[in-house]
Amino acid sequence: MTAHPSRFRLRLLWALALSAALTGCATMQSHDKVATDMQTAGRGGGIPAALASLESTAKTEEEKTALLYNMERGELLRMDRRYPDSTNAFLLADNKVKEWEETAKTNPSKLMGTVGAALISERLKVYEGQDYEKVWVTTRLALNRMAVGDFENARVDIKRTHEREAIIAEFRAKETLAAEEEAKSKGATSGGKELNGYPVETLNDPEVLALKNGYSNALSHYLAGFLYEMLNEPGLAAPGYRKAIELKPDTPVLEEGLRGLDNRTGFTWKRRQRMTDVLFIVEAGDAPARKPKAFTIPVPTGRGLVTASISYPVIEPSKDAPLTVVSAAGTDLKLEKVVDVNVMARRALKDEMPGMVLRGFTRAVAKGVLQNELQKRGGLIGGLIGAAASVATEQADDRLWRMLPGRVYVARGYLPPGEHTVTINGRQLPQPIKIDGQYALVPLRMYDNSVLIGDVAMLGQLPTVAAAPQPAPAAAAAPAAPVRTTNNNRARTVPSSTVKPTAAQPAAAAKN
Repeated sequence: MTAHPSRFRLRLLWALALSAALTGCATMQSHDKVATDMQTAGRGGGIPAALASLESTAKTEEEKTALLYNMERGELLRMDRRYPDSTNAFLLADNKVKEWEETAKTNPSKLMGTVGAALISERLKVYEGQDYEKVWVTTRLALNRMAVGDFENARVDIKRTHEREAIIAEFRAKETLAAEEEAKSKGATSGGKELNGYPVETLNDPEVLALKNGYSNALSHYLAGFLYEMLNEPGLAAPGYRKAIELKPDTPVLEEGLRGLDNRTGFTWKRRQRMTDVLFIVEAGDAPARKPKAFTIPVPTGRGLVTASISYPVIEPSKDAPLTVVSAAGTDLKLEKVVDVNVMARRALKDEMPGMVLRGFTRAVAKGVLQNELQKRGGLIGGLIGAAASVATEQADDRLWRMLPGRVYVARGYLPPGEHTVTINGRQLPQPIKIDGQYALVPLRMYDNSVLIGDVAMLGQLPTVAAAPQPAPAAAAAPAAPVRTTNNNRARTVPSSTVKPTAAQPAAAAKN
C-alpha cells in the first residue's frame, strides 16, 4: 500500500534532518572554526602557516574551487606579496561570482533560497558570498594588477565592479519582494516578534544605518577615480570620486580628490610637477566573525504548542583603536577611514535578516509538525528525538570572508621621489618605501603585531629639470651641453621645509 503523500514528506524531512545531524556533511561545518584555526596558525608561524592551515581543509577539486576558500586563499597570498598566485585564486572566486551574476540576471528565483535552507539549515545553502564580498573580489583583483603594473586589466576590473553593484541592487530588490510574498502566504511577518532576545542594537547603530547599502564601499570608487586619473582619463575619474563622496560624505581626502582633479590633470601642472602624487591605502584589523545565537520559539501544532530551535548569526561591533596619521619625508598626512568591514558586514546581515527570519519561521513550523508527528507515533522518546534533531540541524550560517581587513584608511599627498622612512601613528615601518613617477599607490596592512608592505604601484614620469648653465672657461671654444638631473637629484632640490602639500594643492609642489 502506498504511503500517504503528507506522511511521505514527513518521513523524507526526518531522513534529511537525521542525515544532516549525524553525518556532519561538509556544507554544515563551521567556517568560524576554519578561520580561527587559520588565524591562530598565522599568529604562530606567519602567513605561510596560515595558508597551510587553510589549504589542509580543501581535499576535493570542488572544495579547491569553492568561492569562500579562494577568497580566503587569495587574500593570504596577496598579504604574502605572491600577486600572480593571489590573482589566480581571486579569478577562481570571481568565476563563481560571475555564475551568480548570470543566474541573478536570467533566473533570479533559483537563487531565492533552497529547500535545504528552508527546511533544515541555512548552512545547506551554497555559499554565494556576501554582496560586499562580491565587490571586494574585483577591487582586490584591481589592486593586484596595479601592484605588478598591469593597469589596463586593473581598469577592466574597476569597470566590472560598477557593473556588479548594479546587478546586486536589482537582484536584492526582487529577492525582498519574493520573501515578503512567501511570508504572507504562510502567515508569517517580518516584524520583530521572531527576534525576541536578539541584540538588534548591533544592526541598528548609527554607523550601520548611515550606509547607503550593504555592498558599495568608498574605497572601490575612490580607487576607480585614482586609477582613471593615473591613466589620464579625468572624465571617468570624476564619477568615481563623486560616488566615493556620496558613500562616505564629509571625508576631506575624498572631497579633495574631486576638487583638485582639473588642476592635477591639466597640461601646465603635469609639465611643472616635481613631486609624486602618493596614495596610501592602510588596512588594519580583521574582518568580523558571525557567531550563531540559539533561540527557541513556540510552534502551534494539532496537539498544541511545541518548542522548536532556531538560530541566527550575531556580529559584535569592533572595538579596535583608530589610525590617524601617516608620516614620511617630514610630512604628516591625515588618515581617513573610508571602509569599515565590520559595519558593512552588519549592514549586510541587517538586510538579510528579514528573509532569514522568514526562512527560520518556515523551518520552525516544519520541524514542529515533524516533532509532533514523532511524539504522536513514538511517545516521549519520539518527541525527544525530534527535538534533538531540530537542535542539531538548526545552525546559523557563520560563513564570511574572514581574512579581509577590518578597516581601510586612505591618505594622499605629494612626496619627493626616493626612499622614505614611513610611520603610522608614530610606529615606524620595518623598511623604507621607494616611490617615483607622477603617481604612486602604497598598500600597507597592519596584521597582528606586524606591518605588511605591499608592492608600490607607480605610473608616469616626472619632467626632467635642466641644470643651471655653468660659466664657460675662458679658453673654451663653446659652452657645454645642458645637463639633466636624475629623479634623486630632483628630490634634493625640494627643501624639506616646503614639503607640506596635499593632493588638493598641486601648486605648492610646483614652485620649485
